[in-house]
Parts: sequence; C-alpha cells; structure tokens
Amino acid sequence: MLKPHVYHPHTTTKTLASLLHKPFSHGTSLAFLPFNACSSLGKTAKPFKARVVPNKIKAAVDVNLTEDDGILTDYTVKGVVTVKQTVGGFLSNLGLSRGLDDIQDLLGKSILLELVSRELDPKTGQEKETIKAYAHRVKQKGDDVTYEAEFKVGQDFGEIGAVVVENEHHKEMFLVEIVLDGLTDPITISCNSWVHSKFDNPQKRVFFPPKSYLPSQTPSGLKRLRKEELQALRGNGVGERKSFERIYDYDVYNDLGDPDSDLNKKRPVLGGNKQFPYPRRCRTGRPRCESDPESETKSNMFYVPRDECFSEVKQLTFSAKTVYSVFHAVIPALQTAIVDKDLGFPYFTAIDQLFNEGVDLPPQEGNNLWREILPRLLKAISDGDNALRFEIPETMDRDKFFWFRDEEFARQTLSGINPYVLQLVTEWPLKSKLDPAIYGPPESVITKEMVEQQIRGYCSLEEALEQKKLFVLDYHDLFLPYVKKVRQLPGTTLYGSRTLFFLNPDETLRPLAIELTRPPMDGKPQWKEAYRPSWHSSGVWLWRLAKAHVLAHDSGYHQLISHWLRTHCCTEPYIIATNRQLSEMHPIYRLLHPHFRYTMEINALAREYLINADGIIETSFSPGKYSMEICSVAYDLLWRFDHEALPADLISRGMAVEDPDAPHGLRLTIKDYPFANDGLVLWDILKEWVSDYVNHYYPEASLVESDEELQAWWTEIRTVGHGDKKDEPWWPVLKTPQDLIQIVTTIAWVTSGHHASVNFGQYTYAGYFPSRPTIARKNMPTEEATERDWEFFMNKPEVLLLLCFPSQIQATTVMAILDVLSNHSPDEEYLGEKSELAWAKDPLIKAAFEKFNGRLMELEGIIDERNANKDLRNRNGAGIVPYEFLKPFSEPGVTGKGVPYSISI
Repeated sequence: MLKPHVYHPHTTTKTLASLLHKPFSHGTSLAFLPFNACSSLGKTAKPFKARVVPNKIKAAVDVNLTEDDGILTDYTVKGVVTVKQTVGGFLSNLGLSRGLDDIQDLLGKSILLELVSRELDPKTGQEKETIKAYAHRVKQKGDDVTYEAEFKVGQDFGEIGAVVVENEHHKEMFLVEIVLDGLTDPITISCNSWVHSKFDNPQKRVFFPPKSYLPSQTPSGLKRLRKEELQALRGNGVGERKSFERIYDYDVYNDLGDPDSDLNKKRPVLGGNKQFPYPRRCRTGRPRCESDPESETKSNMFYVPRDECFSEVKQLTFSAKTVYSVFHAVIPALQTAIVDKDLGFPYFTAIDQLFNEGVDLPPQEGNNLWREILPRLLKAISDGDNALRFEIPETMDRDKFFWFRDEEFARQTLSGINPYVLQLVTEWPLKSKLDPAIYGPPESVITKEMVEQQIRGYCSLEEALEQKKLFVLDYHDLFLPYVKKVRQLPGTTLYGSRTLFFLNPDETLRPLAIELTRPPMDGKPQWKEAYRPSWHSSGVWLWRLAKAHVLAHDSGYHQLISHWLRTHCCTEPYIIATNRQLSEMHPIYRLLHPHFRYTMEINALAREYLINADGIIETSFSPGKYSMEICSVAYDLLWRFDHEALPADLISRGMAVEDPDAPHGLRLTIKDYPFANDGLVLWDILKEWVSDYVNHYYPEASLVESDEELQAWWTEIRTVGHGDKKDEPWWPVLKTPQDLIQIVTTIAWVTSGHHASVNFGQYTYAGYFPSRPTIARKNMPTEEATERDWEFFMNKPEVLLLLCFPSQIQATTVMAILDVLSNHSPDEEYLGEKSELAWAKDPLIKAAFEKFNGRLMELEGIIDERNANKDLRNRNGAGIVPYEFLKPFSEPGVTGKGVPYSISI
C-alpha cells in the first residue's frame, strides 16, 4: 500500500491525487461539461448566455449580471448518487457499526463528494480548490438507494474534471452512478464500483466523466491526478492484499499446491524459472508455506482487485453463484453418494440412467437447496426427491449414437470444441522431434502402405501430400515425456499419440490410423502400434479403445491449453498491465475494458478448485498431478502472441495460406472448416471496429510512439506479464496505429471469439462423456498383455472399454462442471450488443460501433445460411448439431452460441 497522506482541500500546492484509487468506470458516457449557472438578483439584472464553441465545448451558462458591479454569483448544483443494495440487504450488518451508519444516514453525512476542476487556476498555476458536499440518504426504490448532495459553485470553477468520493459508512458500498443536475445538460458519471469504507482505507476514490484523453492531451488540472492514481493502483509489492483493495501486481503460480496440509500436494512453481516458464497471475501476498517456502499458503480469502470480483449484486443472476455451489455443495455430495471413487459404469445403460434416474444426493436442509443451485440439472419428481438428473446434451438428443461414429470423431476436429489442433501433414514419414536416445526411434509406425490401403482409389500417398489432403492430430511429443510419470499414478495411464486423417472430395475428413506410443521405461524398449478402422470385430474394438485414448488426450489438451492457457491464463497479464499502465481516461483502456470483465475472478476460482492440487483437472483428467506441468511445457513450446491472431494461427498449422484474392485474404486448406469460416468473418468484424476506434485517437504514427502510457503497457505485458518469453523475437513492435490495431484485435479475439469457440459447447459435446472421455484408465490390450488380459478383451471388449472410461465420480463431477461452465448468465454482455456509454458520446465512435453491431447481426444470418447449406457437410446432416459457437448473440442458458466480450465463466 502507498503511505496514506492527509488531504487538505484548501491547499493549492498539494493535490488529492496521491490519495486516490483508479475508478472502475464501466460504461461511462458523457464528456466533461460545464455548469449552467442561474440566479436572480433583482429586476434590473440582465441575462447573459455564453457562446458554445463546436468541438471545444465551453460553458453554455445562464447567469445574471448586475448592472451595478457585473459580479457573477455562485449557484447550486445537485448531486444524485445511486447505491445498489447488497445481497445481504443494504449495509445490513448488525452491531455497533450498523448503528453508527444509521446515525450517519440520519445526520446526512453518509457520503462525502468533492468536485475537481478540469483546469488549473490561471492566476496561480495551481490546482483549484475542490468543492465539497455531504450526500444524505433520501429514498430507496427496489435495490437502489438514492443519496443527494448540494454544491455551491463559483462561476470561476470551470468544467468538472472528476468527482471524489469518500464512503463515511463502516462498510463498503456498491456505487452505481453519480448525476450532477442543475446544468444545461446533466452530467452522468457511471461508476459501477465498490467504494471502500474510509475506516478500512483513508484513500479516497475518484471517478471521471467519460471523455478519453491520450496522456499528452490530459487537461492541466488532472495531470497529476492521472499519474498518481496509476501509482496507487500498482501498490508497492509487499504485504498481503486485503479484500477491499484494488492493487494490481504480478506473481508466479506458486499457489496451486497445499504442502502444509499434505506433502503429496506439493506442486512446482510455474513461472519465473527456466524449467517451467508460465504467464504471471495476480499477486495476493499470502505468506509462504512452512513445509515448502517456495509455495504460497491457502486461506479463506482469495484476493483479486475488488472491482474484478464477481459483484455481490451480480451473484443473484450470475453463473458464479452456481459455480461456487457446484464446488462447495454438489461435488462433496456426489463424493458422499458415490463411495467408491474407482467404480466405473457396468453397462452403457447405466450411463443412460444419469439422464433418466440420476444420482441420489444426500438430503439438504432448507428450501430445496439442490433446486436453487442447479435448476437446469435437477429435474425433481417430488418435493422429497434429491436425484441429480443431467440434461440430455443436444448431440445425444439428435443422435444417440453420435459418439460412436468415425465420421463424427473426425468432424469434431473442425466443428467441435477443440478446433485449434488439427494441422496439415507436410513431411513423410511422421517423425518425432524428441531425443531418440531417451524416447526411442522417432519415426512413426504409420506406413505408406497403411495409408494407401485406406485411401485406395483416390490417390497415392505422394499425391495426397502434394494436394494437401493429409492432416494429423498430434499429441505425441507433448505427452510422451510424461508417460512414465503418469503411469506411476493410480487409476490412469498415458500414451503419446498421433491420429492421421484424409480429406475426402466432399471436404469431410476420414480417420486413417491412430498411433499410440510408450517410451522406453522399466527396462523395456519403446512400444508403439498403429490401429486402423477395421471390418473385423477384434480390429473394430481395438480401434474403439484407441479412439478413447486419443479423445482423452484431446480433452486434456483442450481444457489445459486451448481453453485455460490460451484464453484465461494468458489474458490475466493483459488485465493487470492495462490497470497498472493505462489510466481510466485512456481510450485504449476504455476499448479493452469490456473484454476483461470477471476474468480475474473466474481465474481465481480455477486456481482454487480446478487446476489446484487434487482439484477437478488432476483427479479427472489423464495427466493427473502433472497436468499443469504439461501446460507449462506447452506454453514454452507452442505459445507465441503473434500466433494468437486467428489468421496467423491457421497459417501456422497449415490450415490456410495468404491469398489477397480470397475472402479475408486467406485461402483455407479445408474449405468447409466451420470454426475457421465463421471465425474469420468475426475476426474481420473485430479488426474493423478496432481500426475505426484506434485511427480516431491516433491519426498519426507519432502519437503511438509518444504515448508513454501505451508504450509502458506493451512493455510490461512483454517483459513482466509474459516475462519468461520477453526475449522472443516474434513479439510485435508498437510504433504505428497498424501495430496497435493488430495487438488490440488479437487480445479482443482471444477474450471473445477464441474463448467462446472452446467454452460454450462443452456440455453439448462432452456432456455425454463417452463422446469425450477426460481420462483413460486402462492400457491397450495389445501392449504386452498376458494371455488372461487378451482373453478378457476377447470375451468382454465392451467391459474393457467401460473400464477405460472415467469412473462414476469422475464422470459425474466433470459433467456437473461442464454444464455450469457452458452456461450464459442472464447479465451476459455479448460482443457488440450494447455500446459503452463513453463510445456513444463521441459521434464518430458511435457510428463505428453501430457499424460493428450491424456487421455482427449480418454474421448471425451468415451462420444460419451456412448451417442450412446441405453442401457444407461438416455443419449440416442427419443428427448433426449446427455450428453456432461463433454466433454473436444468445439468450441465457446452455445454448451453444453467443460470443461475450470477456472470459466471464
């Protein structure tokens, strides 16, 4: 914390800037406006109205000038403050503080407001004195509590540059907005922020009207305030953060383990070391563990900056309430109901019972808890029923056997929830890059003869390579180094895998072969085998078992890398740097702000319950306790900022090439690639919106290079937030508006289109877990199996597949989590649906946003037309779910469509 200073409102040589935190001004709208003063001094007074200057708004002020001395009088302005009632009732805490707060309300000293002038005093060159007034409570309507204040304003005060707020209560309050009335046009300042009690922190809060300024264009009266406000947000890097604070700082991932409770829960530090490079997360400052000084202790309070938290106001409707409930109530109840954690499903009909009869949960006291927290999952027959019944996923509802079909297995690489991995085969044979002295011969056992046998009648292997018809899902080199470690864990196994596909003439994919590899271990040489679709029963069941392993690999990669790493994890440094280096007055802050809503809080939840030691990922996914290590390896080997842009990602995987004559400047290798087809339209729409916005504020390249906040922001992202990759040559430079457009569009895409494409279809495609098992628990029967193992496979292949699938507790836990994570909350903010009020105030930005919204509406129609096109077989056909993950808008619920601005769930 910065050292508190004493604020003296009548001192001109010191400002209140060093006392203030930066506001969470979400959706503020009106520019700095002057007062309109009115008074009546007598019948001889003559009214005078100042001229309004276009593009440089001056006072449109009605004042009275006396004939005797020409002195302009003070006038009264009313400030109306709206405070949202909290979930527990407005400041409902009982006890001494409640009584004192009631007295403060009665005395009219609940909230202290101060008006800050936009300009310096022309006579002294110093900041003008602020104008103070207490706001008193006047009424309550629904959840909104209204306070009012009156200001006596001198005519020489000038335009308002900021409003300072001090909360006189003993508890924090959620401040919605401040309206200053009695002017030519009321000034509305949207706050949407928690304001701490002055008894918790003497630093006051500042809220700005919404006009944006580059640092060099900051009004003279606000320059020091702008700088010192950012300094306050950065903190000093020491001490444990408190829940009411708004400090943004960095730390490594040293909080995933819990060695003080169990040494087996010790986990390596991710980030800040060469072995496990990783992005940074928000610093909490909790003390270190006694048993492992490198690890941070657990506590009941998991700090994120206050306005990054799920607002208590929003929790009544926001999905977070259900997320918390699933972690705290449902999963423990499932563990109680399913005593044997290793127990699998005896029959496929037992899996179907999850959707029909459900799992009997322990009874809960009071108000049917299960119905309150899981209204979608719980379908009650009677008031006394506590069975957890899962909704039938749309995929299974359309085609009960969709998960069984090879064509669906292949189609989902292009149209499913992990369309980021498939890549073009450019060299033959397939070959590992790992050290053969450690991992064995690098060449694949998938041979030319195997491929040509599968594609007989179409072309030769050489022709398939030349015509770009071979594609691979490659999980070989990433997983193979962890096979030995993972196999030492109980209840799981692992292979390195490659899956080869052929592009049919109708643009669908045909799986040709699956290769599973075990490295040399335990004195045994490398083992690997290729499996192919077969017309013999033994080959058919071996193929199905091999597919189960590949799907478990794909599920793990999807959740750990395509989803968590590339969206949630890598975005957190952008959020921290934006708040530390870009003032709330900065236009790029206001452009990016909607893209960061709730991300830090959902990431904190993930660190507590999903990716932590013995969390959902470790207990239910194949890599087990090594899941996050593998995630770090993937960051080291695969992640680069410039490839997070969709066009660059497609090019890097060989799924597209640059072509100025093709739509979007790219020619797709697979023409019917639903994710890429829709994604490139959305990318272009986003880039056009960002371009219009950036070019408005940066008409010249010199403005980008000279913007000290912007340059500090980009430098901090590269050298601190992603500091383990700071020396990589691929980082974009930031010198021109075009550079800024590409950087900002990439961040906006990752938080919106990328996240939506991998998140909101999770229950649709993985809700019936045989479609995408998260773990494989049994080795292939052909891997050095005994005669008894082989006999079991020959007699009961279906049972072996069920034993390979997740256990009952693993499956039901993941299904409950995926249902919640696939859900849109009623307060979701969809891309381009509603303008930020700050954008709406500027005519040029308003017009650009309206164009943005219009193009998104067009994309809705484009996607509908594509899904209805019978020639597009990867998104249209009997039993196929239409591809709608990048359809911009949605109603609440698990809809499989809708692109929010931010990673909010």
